[in-house]
Amino acid sequence: MPEFAHMLEGYRRFRSGTYNVQKERFDRLADEGQSPKLMIIACSDSRVDPAQIFDVDPGEIFVVRNVAALVPPFETAPGHHGVSAALEFAVQFLKVKQIVVMGHGRCGGCQASLTQSMHGEEPGRGGFIADWIELLDEARERVVARHGTEGRAAERAMEMEAVKVSLANLRTFPCVAELEARGKLKLRGAFFAIVDGVLHVLDEDSGEFSPVA
Repeated sequence: MPEFAHMLEGYRRFRSGTYNVQKERFDRLADEGQSPKLMIIACSDSRVDPAQIFDVDPGEIFVVRNVAALVPPFETAPGHHGVSAALEFAVQFLKVKQIVVMGHGRCGGCQASLTQSMHGEEPGRGGFIADWIELLDEARERVVARHGTEGRAAERAMEMEAVKVSLANLRTFPCVAELEARGKLKLRGAFFAIVDGVLHVLDEDSGEFSPVA
């Protein structure tokens, strides 16, 4: 298909250019393994690639991406807990020093939560998304009470509240809570708006996001 053919052209440019330029780095990563000090939990949205936004090289950040950059709360029930498994690996095996939850502007998952447009659909036809964004139900109530369900102000408030939800859920994991209490792990919230290319960082004391100069 044309889309994959286009990707192969990109691979060939990478193989003849970047790979050769950074061959020493890639060899070291292959021989010594990865040791990133920072984990980023971001949205799967194709417009917000953390590696591009932060201009980092391979091996520098451990990235988990999903719909709306959400972290579910800690639980011990059996199941396939992808985000929790990645978090456990990053914290307990890679021993990252910081975890950044990065939301973004025009997030489809947050918009779906705000309007509840995915709720009530059959499993496999929106049901998976509906179940996932239920993680935002309480936050949605707060946003709707202040901003309603329509307009950019409501959407942006929902996107930023989602970051706070994930930070709160991170702290339900014993390994995270313990390390944060000991000063061994730092949690941060961030928000990136592709419309202006500006990154905002959360001040948890005030609850406000401020642009990075």
